[in-house]
Amino acid sequence: MILFKLKCGAGHEFDGWFRDGATFERQSARGQVVCPECGSNDVEKAPMAPRPLRVAASEATEQPPRPEDVRRALQVLRRHVETHCEDVGPRFATEARAIHRGTAKARGIYGEATMAESRALADEGIEFRTIPWVPPSDA
Repeated sequence: MILFKLKCGAGHEFDGWFRDGATFERQSARGQVVCPECGSNDVEKAPMAPRPLRVAASEATEQPPRPEDVRRALQVLRRHVETHCEDVGPRFATEARAIHRGTAKARGIYGEATMAESRALADEGIEFRTIPWVPPSDA
């Protein structure tokens, strides 16, 4: 995986993780790389300094995150997804294929897929992620 600093035509900067540089180029050419702030797919790599992978002595002895911190982070992620992406419900696999093939507008989507649908999407080379969908709050 590689992390790129990205910038849209409106000047918004954000980070994006990609399998490799070729994956970014392919997704960008298809209009699948979208600014999370304005939804523009006019996105390019921004200049960034290389970050060598080194583990500081203090990082090597860090404790794993506490479950409540993980839960809170997943709640923040859920709010972000619900705010910036379209809920396509059980049509997730169909919409993901249409976006991948360029027959539907490139945009962030979320929804439900069966294990069989997920395997089929992965076999077709369609990138997606499964995230734990925790309740929005403890209330």
